[in-house]
Amino acid sequence: MYNLYKVFIDGQAGTTGLRIEQRLRGRAGIALLTLPEDQRKDPEARRQAMREAHAVILCLPDEAAREAVAWVDPGTPLLDTSTAHRAAPGWAYGFPELGPDFRQAIQEGRRVAIPGCHASGYIALLRPLTQAGLLPRGALLTCLSLTGYTGGGKAMIAEYESPARARHDALSAPRQYALGQSHKHLPEMALYAGLERPPVFCPVVADYPCGMEVTIPLHACGLTRAAILECYRAFYENTATVRVASPDACPHSPNACAGRDDMEITAEGNGERLLLIARYDNLGKGASGAAVQCLNIALGLPETGGLVL
Repeated sequence: MYNLYKVFIDGQAGTTGLRIEQRLRGRAGIALLTLPEDQRKDPEARRQAMREAHAVILCLPDEAAREAVAWVDPGTPLLDTSTAHRAAPGWAYGFPELGPDFRQAIQEGRRVAIPGCHASGYIALLRPLTQAGLLPRGALLTCLSLTGYTGGGKAMIAEYESPARARHDALSAPRQYALGQSHKHLPEMALYAGLERPPVFCPVVADYPCGMEVTIPLHACGLTRAAILECYRAFYENTATVRVASPDACPHSPNACAGRDDMEITAEGNGERLLLIARYDNLGKGASGAAVQCLNIALGLPETGGLVL
């Protein structure tokens, strides 16, 4: 084992890369490899950094991520935050709380796909129920997911934070998107939730920076809020990054966990209709925080090192 791990973030200047860099910088046992501004997109400079690194994190668009994978030695832990490999054979899915097999694959597999932000809450809410047999694999579901605009990357951030914005422009109200029901997170949402079909999915972006709230409505059909919460507590009892909140104590705001790297889940409703709810930071447990957590596991470091919990 190395006393000092060299980590290279390819795409460090992007929104996800910047948050990862923030979590890693100054940590004992980790040295960040960085490139000068004029070499950030130079393929040979990037390859050389990957050859020197003990671990590589990709924060790139899908096609660029697929290309960069070939540059990393098969024995070097590689974590990809893009959509490119989340349902790909041979890749671990970076959600260790889903079970021992997931954690072992992250630790040993050397190729880890970091979950999508919307998908993280959806899967966290449903996998315990499908695994326990409380929800059938053929269930037809819907999902509403509200996110802050930082999830859209630099272009969207610039759009929302532009000094030239009118006070009451089109960005001032929540906006639905991906209306064609082909959102890139849908394959992983079905696969890792343990369901046969993806949901009817309604993502919404709103005029605030960070925070996400994923809501899944259910007809109770004999399923109770108490049974759901009991299932959640048993499933996540040994995790530090997914917390089961009391419904009455849970703040009803999508940015309740902004700036943090954990997730809060709960269930609301009555004997007829239920709401499953996950709240977390779209750049925390929904992206950068999850990447740092998986990096820690892959390198054999304390799992929550550098995280804000």
